[in-house]
Amino acid sequence: MQELDFSHQTVLVVGGSSGIGNGVARAFAERGAEVHVWGTRPQASDYDAESGSDLSGLHYSCVDCADADAVEAFEPKFSRLDVLVLCQGVVLYNRQEFEREGWEKVININLTSLMTCARKFKPMLMESKGSIVMTSSVTGFVAARGNPAYSASKTGVVGLVRTLGEAWASDGIRVNGIAPGFVETKITAVTFDHPKRREATLAAIPAGRFGTPYDMAGATMFLASPLAAYIYGQTLIVDGGLCLS
Repeated sequence: MQELDFSHQTVLVVGGSSGIGNGVARAFAERGAEVHVWGTRPQASDYDAESGSDLSGLHYSCVDCADADAVEAFEPKFSRLDVLVLCQGVVLYNRQEFEREGWEKVININLTSLMTCARKFKPMLMESKGSIVMTSSVTGFVAARGNPAYSASKTGVVGLVRTLGEAWASDGIRVNGIAPGFVETKITAVTFDHPKRREATLAAIPAGRFGTPYDMAGATMFLASPLAAYIYGQTLIVDGGLCLS
């Protein structure tokens, strides 16, 4: 569709080096965008297909989004920004999130850094009348047993999308989000690497399959496109119907 042609647009995907973020980055590139991605490894060659990464044709920068000073000091390699996708995230298992160190790490990466990045690029997005798409999770709407910081942070992202969607609308910036269900990435390996957990999870999804990074990319591109020109502050649940029961 013409509306999903991102030619002559510049897109930055924070967390675009692997997983859902990489799928989103590649989908934008396939539709003509100049795509920049941030990751935490020194250079693009440090990622490989086994880690769910394909950075070919993308512009890579090593930026630790959890370091607010590093984000603020970053000098963009682009003079224009049309779409900012915030896809960074971390989860800690074995009850680490109940402890102070684990709680603070997850909250900082999954929530605080999104505001840091949004604030950093607000001037460029105002100039282009661009959009922001933030990635939360279905755990922003339901409990995540054993992961209080992950659940709280993703719930916070849903609230941040609502609030910035209202606050920045008058600046010409549309802010929306997606809430993925189960997608096979390194962050969900605790489920996918265990046959019984995998089977039980799949049985709870009405669609009868797990999501893919490209499923998430489709929703993200829709929200960044003219098709969603009158949508502000909304988080689209993309979970194959998991949250319906």
